[in-house]
Amino acid sequence: MMMMTMIKEPPLPQQQPPFPSSLLIYLYVGHFLARWGARMWEFSVGLYMIDVWPASLLLAALYGVVESASTVMFGPLIGQWVDKLPYVKVIQIWLLTQNLSFIVAGGSVIALLVYSDLTFTNFMAFVSLVVVINLSGALGMLSTVAGTILIEREWVVVISEGHAPEYLTQMNSVIRRIDLICKLFAPVVTGFIISFVSLKASALALSIWNTLSVCLQYWLLMSVYNGIPSLRERNQKRVTRHSPMPEESPSTSQEQRSFLSNAENGSESSKTNGKWTISRWFSKSPYISAWRVYLQQDVVLPGVALALLYFTVLSFGTLMTATLEWEGIPAYVIGIARGVSATIGIGATFLYPILQSRISTLRTGIWSIWSQWTCLLVCIASIWVQNNLVSAYMLMGGVAASRLGLWMFDLSVVQQMQDQVPESDRIVVGGVQNSIQSVLDLMTYVMGVIISNPQDFWVLIMISFLLVTLAAGLYSLHIYRVRKQLIHFEKLYLLFSL
Repeated sequence: MMMMTMIKEPPLPQQQPPFPSSLLIYLYVGHFLARWGARMWEFSVGLYMIDVWPASLLLAALYGVVESASTVMFGPLIGQWVDKLPYVKVIQIWLLTQNLSFIVAGGSVIALLVYSDLTFTNFMAFVSLVVVINLSGALGMLSTVAGTILIEREWVVVISEGHAPEYLTQMNSVIRRIDLICKLFAPVVTGFIISFVSLKASALALSIWNTLSVCLQYWLLMSVYNGIPSLRERNQKRVTRHSPMPEESPSTSQEQRSFLSNAENGSESSKTNGKWTISRWFSKSPYISAWRVYLQQDVVLPGVALALLYFTVLSFGTLMTATLEWEGIPAYVIGIARGVSATIGIGATFLYPILQSRISTLRTGIWSIWSQWTCLLVCIASIWVQNNLVSAYMLMGGVAASRLGLWMFDLSVVQQMQDQVPESDRIVVGGVQNSIQSVLDLMTYVMGVIISNPQDFWVLIMISFLLVTLAAGLYSLHIYRVRKQLIHFEKLYLLFSL
């Protein structure tokens, strides 16, 4: 009931859509179930690793590296895979892989926790279980990326086509709100299980959740697919677009004639043709072609700006949480601060549609990114505060307040990509975008390994702030290139006069 009260269905335009409005609720609930399982694992895995290897953050950091590196390597390929396969096949592979991976990971965690002396009695078994946890967890998060691309970058756009622009804005806000609700409450529920029952119980709960929810998720999403005509029509277009043509194309015939002609030109010509073939194969590599498509988009600067915000310790992640604990901040205070941060992020999903309707998507982005930058000035000021307790509270307050601008900027960039990237490139661009974000997220872990002393955390704060400044500068450059100016003062009057 709490989720249903916080997730309001977007107001329908004057022309009623040709499908029951309940199907949107099905979409939101299916997305909620998938995100809840992913957020449970995301929060729990670090605690599991620290409990298994309490003397070091090595296992937790290693898992982060494996997960981020896998998304970096396979993110563009996942985007192309989602783009080529029929919707039904994507749903089946996504849900089966995600839930099965988390079930296996949860079972492996339970084995490590039950047989806690494996490091002494059977070290190879211990290493094997850790490897299984890393690989299955990373595979589960990769499949989550596929589901995110399908729902957020494809289905939302297709469903909103033919409606007023506000319809897409509202759907984006609801989808983001669901993610933030899961980010807020999944750790709270998991934390209660860990605190009042045990780590083993939380791992068991994770496995049971994914076992029971997969069938419901599949039924909900298939009901949406079967009930919304535009999704079936778009799926048919995708199948037709990627189906092999029975007849030989003129370009193929020309290539074959060219090959036969080159074969008669002697060994020197053959070597040249071989080099040309290698170059042609390299240029048609899925990685190269995906990046080429991404770099050709008009929204490449906003995409890079958004990705830079992932290269930061100014969030309630592992590095900042560990530093706060080192400074003597109680764990429950950190948990409350994280909850406040997520609540502010949820508030951003309500504020964004209002702001976007008054000053446009593009300008909402610039106001959002610079408001985030302004809030983070409090974090910079905390570096020079001598009282560690006051400094820590300033750091938490600045980070929490900055979530309002962060999530509105995220929504702005996502909607620009939905609006401006061609349909044929949308999913590939989404895969590359996720890959870039994962690269920079991976760099955060690397940065933490290099600067591992909590006393030097101020250096990480400065680096993170400079990257946010760079992101704001890149987006401002994009605004200037598009609008030839940064601020419309008449828009300010309209904003504050209503």
